[in-house]
Amino acid sequence: MARNVRTTHNEQLRDPDIAAEYLNEALRDGDAAVILMALRNLAEAQEDGISGLAKRSSLGRESMYKMLSANGNPKLSSFTQLIHGLGLRLKVESISDQRTVS
Repeated sequence: MARNVRTTHNEQLRDPDIAAEYLNEALRDGDAAVILMALRNLAEAQEDGISGLAKRSSLGRESMYKMLSANGNPKLSSFTQLIHGLGLRLKVESISDQRTVS
């Protein structure tokens, strides 16, 4: 039986290491729309769905859906709660090969 690509994608995004790298790539891109899309994909991939993630994140389900919508703009506090609900944490690193433009 052929596997559904979305099912395979969701299964992979449930792996904490893959989820962390996936979100790190979105953060490296720096585009808010890309970061929001990555968060939405990670949320939808959860076995207990967005409702379960909202509960683990101590956020309301409706707030979670609004935050992850195409027009979402989560507050920093909601963003960090969501990250923790995914079983991840944020880390800040220096930009080591930053070049000056003349």
